Amino acid sequence: MKIAGIILLVAGIIGLLIFGMHAINNSENFNVLGAEVAVNTANWTPLIISGVVAIVGLILTVARKKYSSLPPK
Repeated sequence: MKIAGIILLVAGIIGLLIFGMHAINNSENFNVLGAEVAVNTANWTPLIISGVVAIVGLILTVARKKYSSLPPK
């Protein structure tokens, strides 16, 4: 479980970095009445999914087996 958690955590962080850079690069700036306005046309779904994968990986990495210390019956 711990190895799967580490793999998911690393994959989620890499996904956050890659899709985060795409989201930042997909913004457009323009001026309206002297104020700079930024419009973001990025697809946020891959970024959200990568965040969820990273959180699940973190939970699997940190979680301990609940009943591993109990003696057998």
